[in-house]
Amino acid sequence: MILVIDVGNTNIVLGLYQDRELLHHWRLSTNRSATVDEYGIQIHNLFRMGRVETSAIDGVIISCVVPPIMGTLEHLCETYLGKTPLVVGPGLKTGLNIRYENPREVGADRIVNSVSAIEQYGGPLIVVDFGTATTFDYIDQKGNYLGGAIVPGLGISTEALYQRAAKLPRIDLSKPKSVIGRNTVHSMQAGIIYGYAGQVDGIVERMKAETGENPKVIATGGLAALIAKESRSIDEINSMLTLEGLRLIYQRNQHA
Repeated sequence: MILVIDVGNTNIVLGLYQDRELLHHWRLSTNRSATVDEYGIQIHNLFRMGRVETSAIDGVIISCVVPPIMGTLEHLCETYLGKTPLVVGPGLKTGLNIRYENPREVGADRIVNSVSAIEQYGGPLIVVDFGTATTFDYIDQKGNYLGGAIVPGLGISTEALYQRAAKLPRIDLSKPKSVIGRNTVHSMQAGIIYGYAGQVDGIVERMKAETGENPKVIATGGLAALIAKESRSIDEINSMLTLEGLRLIYQRNQHA
């Protein structure tokens, strides 16, 4: 079995694969101050609930966009799993042709998502990942990664509205009954949800116009389902896109 770990600014998502089958997946809060032992206890408890023995883990791969905890996670894998993890980054074989001005600037999560999307859908594609930041990644007909766009995520946008506007409350991210809010909370929800869906559609439409292609639009990330329902442009939600990409990259590097 292989353990795949996707480390985001808000959550850490873990997946356990037996060959191509995803047996288990779990989500933890990203804690930059947690120690090796604290993460080790959490993973040990998850494995115990899933009836998984650590000795059954043949390898680990990590995608991380939070550099301060990378050392902790590597030490965790070596101490608790007895494995030195593969880390998505320069030197690792991905099979992705990156046409960015500086390929080293592309986030590991964006690389992993693109690898997974190409394998599953072919090109052209736009991958929209609703995380702490929302990223738009464009893959052309030939499978080249061209680049994309990055915008503040839903959570950041909502929190900024609460913090910077003195009379506005902190709200839950849920769809209101109407785009015309009849109270402050519903008005804020309408602005955030429908405004964000409009932003997604606008960026996707401009990418299509700029490239002259008609790409399939894939959404992933924790809040994908909420926005996809209100978006005209999203064709499919794939919540396991990143985990599947990590599995693919791990396997490609076993035969490198």
